[in-house]
Amino acid sequence: MADEFTKPTAHNVATPEYVVIARRYRPQRFDELVGQQHVGQALSNAIETGRVGHAYLFTGARGVGKTSAARILAKSLNCVEGPTPRPCNECEMCRSIAGGEDVDVLEIDGASNRGIEEIRALRQNVNIRPSRAQFKIYIIDEVHMLTREAFNALLKTLEEPPEHVKFIFCTTEPTKIPITILSRCQRFDFAGISREAITDRLRQIVGAEGVEAEPEALDLLARRAAGSMRDSQSLLEQLLAFASGRLTIATVHSMLGTAGEDQMVRLLGHLVGRDAAAALGELDGAIGAGVDAGLLLEQLLGLLRDVMASAAGCPPATFLYASITTAPTVAEAGSRMGLLSVLAAMQIVEQALSRMRQSTQGRILAELALVRICHLQELDDLPEMIAQLRAGQVPAGQVPSRQGPIAAAGDLRGKKNVERGHGLSPAAPARAAPSPTAPAPTAPAPAVSEAPGAAVSLSDANAAAVWREALKRVSVMAGAQGELFHHAAAEGPGRLVVSFRPEYALAKSFCERPEHTGKFEQALHEVTGQAVRVRFTGGGQGEASGASEASGASEASGASKAGPATRTSSQQRLKQVMENPVVRRVHELFGAAPIRVDGPGDVNT
Repeated sequence: MADEFTKPTAHNVATPEYVVIARRYRPQRFDELVGQQHVGQALSNAIETGRVGHAYLFTGARGVGKTSAARILAKSLNCVEGPTPRPCNECEMCRSIAGGEDVDVLEIDGASNRGIEEIRALRQNVNIRPSRAQFKIYIIDEVHMLTREAFNALLKTLEEPPEHVKFIFCTTEPTKIPITILSRCQRFDFAGISREAITDRLRQIVGAEGVEAEPEALDLLARRAAGSMRDSQSLLEQLLAFASGRLTIATVHSMLGTAGEDQMVRLLGHLVGRDAAAALGELDGAIGAGVDAGLLLEQLLGLLRDVMASAAGCPPATFLYASITTAPTVAEAGSRMGLLSVLAAMQIVEQALSRMRQSTQGRILAELALVRICHLQELDDLPEMIAQLRAGQVPAGQVPSRQGPIAAAGDLRGKKNVERGHGLSPAAPARAAPSPTAPAPTAPAPAVSEAPGAAVSLSDANAAAVWREALKRVSVMAGAQGELFHHAAAEGPGRLVVSFRPEYALAKSFCERPEHTGKFEQALHEVTGQAVRVRFTGGGQGEASGASEASGASEASGASKAGPATRTSSQQRLKQVMENPVVRRVHELFGAAPIRVDGPGDVNT
């Protein structure tokens, strides 16, 4: 970029009405194209070597210099000293092209001249030689707006135009242009302009306008422009009309309706500290000062982007929205929140912004987003906890629970245990309200020593206590399934029989697996000091155990009324549930299984 850009042309100076900054300070030479040095160099070399193509396609975001580059190319080809890569900008041809008034350089708006009739007229006129210039140049802006029929009509002319015709197409959406058109053009992609380059150009403009401005104010305008030079100049135009005297950063915030850096840093601190009340108070103060809730969330999203970059290990030089003074605070926030929490917070803010565009309750949606961010859990620890659950271990910092792995996983997410009657039941019933089908309470068994290796003689009197003590020495998942037993008895020296009721057939099946049985027997050896073989009974259709005698006459009467047909139906429902892909996946991950499926006519209170 040249140290000094071209002053406003005489044509613009002579114009009585006011000309906006974006037009008065439009680049007039290739070396004045800010951030597009690769385009200027390529076009200059093509002109110097005589390799000028017949069709060019300039693509890029709005306000990055596409139309300006097209006019400079037209001046370079039609200047009285040309073709030259450095047009004089003094001759009548250069002045008329810069003003968009030359009869041989036709600028066409593709959005309003998109039909086949307009392209047919163009095809008829291309054969007419230019009136005074060397080349007839067609600049079609927003060319992607042309219809398919118009593109088809342009194909032949574009491929083999007359020697005196050049086409320059400009578009922000090159993906909408047919490949047959793209293949006939030399394509130049215009990149977004960096914040530093925009700030430098704004500094030159305010200097030429004789206005004093704070560097922070110009930097804020450049950040707000998001890579568009024209947007930054339009904002500067608005600021010059809004403010009187020196341009300050406070004036910029007041004009844009945005929050100051101090407010945003305080809000970010409240979010990191999970202080929802303070975050809502900061939002209320910003809105009371005239800040728009939607703009504040946009600022927060940009600030969280820099927090994300810091959490991912990027240096402050990669920050896009944080200034030099706020960069240390942003870096600290990234280390405290963690990458996963920052990503979740950004998703919350983005969803809130999307909903605010379709709602009139912008403030409420903004408050909802801030509170949700303050109540995010420590998500960076979640993958490790899930891995520990899959391995059958108790996650660090979690109290061992005998309510089954599904309930444990729910506790990790800050939720209550899954209630019965809503799909899958937890692997073990809650202790607060015993279910009618839950194991009947038994009399307290003799205490068993927890000292490892202590010799305990296994008998019917202490069989249940020995079994419960062994369950404490296995994984949470295995212990949760084993606790569903109904009765335990000594079958002989070194042999233990554990029986289950029919409704807990899946728990019995879980315990019978060789890998789980081996763990149970190892735990029994640690409790009793001797080798103990365990056998599991019950749980099957129509199968009764010796424990049913102790369950009471009323339960036996209820079982006889139910009949084998009811038990068969229950077992069938359990099998059908276990065939469900979701249930099978839960069983694979956590080892959990449904213990009962209520039919339409069942009542469980």
